[in-house]
Amino acid sequence: MRSHDHQVHEGESLRKAARDRLQAKGEQWTDMRSAVFDALSSFDRPASAYDIAEAVSKSQDRRVAANSVYRILDLFVGANLARRVESANAYIANQHPDCLHDCIFLICDNCGQAVHIDDDKLSGGIRDAAANAGFAARRPVIEVRGTCGDCSDSK
Repeated sequence: MRSHDHQVHEGESLRKAARDRLQAKGEQWTDMRSAVFDALSSFDRPASAYDIAEAVSKSQDRRVAANSVYRILDLFVGANLARRVESANAYIANQHPDCLHDCIFLICDNCGQAVHIDDDKLSGGIRDAAANAGFAARRPVIEVRGTCGDCSDSK
């Protein structure tokens, strides 16, 4: 993968970019998918399917099952609209759904914040090491646990 600049979306721009990306993949942007994406993107840290189901349930004034949310989140991950934080079994909205990068997360053990960074050189090295071992890395995920700058500064 070569390095490049990409547009980071927020708010309505993120919602539109996600909708456009999903539709470009041949999927529909339904009311439920929209509600799940809105809930997911409203969290300031990784959210579980249960967190998202609760948020959607409150916004729609009806119970939404976590199983339904899991199916939508799987679709979102496959379409590059969301990233899965493996160690937390949680998700974050991808702020640049038009660009496909391997996942590199910096996860704070204190506050739970997860920052997604792109470093094609690092992830390319992982892919190269896997290839040299005879392994085809389809979806490398790198998670670095530690303390974020905000939590470090407060100590």
